[in-house]
Amino acid sequence: MTLRRLGVFGGAFDPPHLAHRALASAALEQLALDALHVLPTGQAWHKSRPLTDAPHRLAMSRLAFEGLGPVVMDDREIRRGGPSYTLDTLRELHAEFPQAELYLVMGKDQADVLPTWRNWQDILALASICVADRDLMTGQETRFVPPPEMAGRFRKLQMPAMDISATGIRARVAGGQGIAPLVSPAVASYIETNHLYQGH
Repeated sequence: MTLRRLGVFGGAFDPPHLAHRALASAALEQLALDALHVLPTGQAWHKSRPLTDAPHRLAMSRLAFEGLGPVVMDDREIRRGGPSYTLDTLRELHAEFPQAELYLVMGKDQADVLPTWRNWQDILALASICVADRDLMTGQETRFVPPPEMAGRFRKLQMPAMDISATGIRARVAGGQGIAPLVSPAVASYIETNHLYQGH
């Protein structure tokens, strides 16, 4: 099958939680995607803290997005040496699927800092930017307003506000609190079995 509409959803996924899954589900439905590539980041250039080892984040992501339909777990950013840049990933996908329209899916927190991304205008030339229309945590609108000439490259995804963050989940685990309402049962079990986040 020739892919016509290809979604791209990257992130640290440290850990992946139910708001991530809800955003992926919204993108698949509202954008009528033929496939959604989920890409756990390798070496995140913009993160001040070290990420959990990539194999753990990849394994948790497989569990978190399981059963969502045409989701492809894509580990290219983990395998790629050096910092992970979205532009490089989009260029690779465009070369692999030249007939496909690319849709870069992100939450409001990423959209707000998009102008700090490496060559972000080049990203807009390759993909439409699809943003959850409200902050997954607070329900606030995104602060970043694209320049008028680029506005056509942005789309909003309808999302309920969800009071979930990976930072909060890591803190709850470190504090001995339950995370069952925030992640899938399989991800919660994986975190417990592998003793993740206990030292944070």
